[in-house]
Amino acid sequence: MAEAAEYLNTSQRFPRRLIAERRIRFVKLGRFVRIPESALREFIAAGLVEPMTASDVWKAA
Repeated sequence: MAEAAEYLNTSQRFPRRLIAERRIRFVKLGRFVRIPESALREFIAAGLVEPMTASDVWKAA
């Protein structure tokens, strides 16, 4: 959890909540829980918002 929290630049509670809410892939090995680095990258990519261009702004109006 500490490494996942550091990678996401959050507290350790946030990755725990992601797991509890089943919002991220994880591996459970006995009582240990591991989050693959690829799952962290996918989670970040899924939340990525691309910036709007000036033409996008004028189309929306």
